Amino acid sequence: MEIKQVDDGKKGKFFLEIEGTQEAEMTYTYAGKEKIIIDHTEVSEKLKGQGVGYKLVEAAVDFMRASNIKAIPLCPFAAAVFKKKHDAYKDVLS
Repeated sequence: MEIKQVDDGKKGKFFLEIEGTQEAEMTYTYAGKEKIIIDHTEVSEKLKGQGVGYKLVEAAVDFMRASNIKAIPLCPFAAAVFKKKHDAYKDVLS
């Protein structure tokens, strides 16, 4: 399962494609050069319960650490994951 990313410097997303069809995504928008707002997470019904949403958040955290960016998780799912894994992810929270 490979999480991919697209980013145009203003907004971006982490996503999962299966056989050419996007089945999951987490979108974000830049709030300045050093912060992103995670605003939406969606996983298709056929992938629910497989931890795909967590993998999207994990990919975002890896990207933020590598880029020295902080997150503002406004998406309810992402906010819940950041709260649940606060100790592991607190370094990327704004």
